[in-house]
Amino acid sequence: MYYLGDGHAGIWKIFQNIEDTEQRQEILDWYHLKENVYKVGSSLKRLKLAENMLWQGKIDEVINLFKEMTKKIKTFCNYLETHRCRIVNYQYYKEECISSIGSGTVESIIKRIGFRVKISGAQWKIESVPFILSLRCAYLNGQLSI
Repeated sequence: MYYLGDGHAGIWKIFQNIEDTEQRQEILDWYHLKENVYKVGSSLKRLKLAENMLWQGKIDEVINLFKEMTKKIKTFCNYLETHRCRIVNYQYYKEECISSIGSGTVESIIKRIGFRVKISGAQWKIESVPFILSLRCAYLNGQLSI
């Protein structure tokens, strides 16, 4: 089973409670990883090279690319080390349709649910959201016939 997350420590803790480690493949969201590359503040050429290397899962090459250790670069290299086991060969995963590499769709749905719960005249109460979501999941998984 594949679990895609944005890098926040809390999401990985939640995943640990869902399924055994041997059954779980954690993947760091590509778009969040890419966003963090460009926060380093190096030359655009070097940042693009780092992005291309990470697209192929080449973590050590990226760390070697940033030899000078400014505070931002050191922070980014620590980020890479923290998520080393979650950084995959994104190019291969995308080409082979193994798993999604971005969490944007899920994040968008969560925002829509949040808006739906808060709009005036909404039929959902905060307490009923888990029930509605479990029904929706059952429907999408083919476990509920209508």
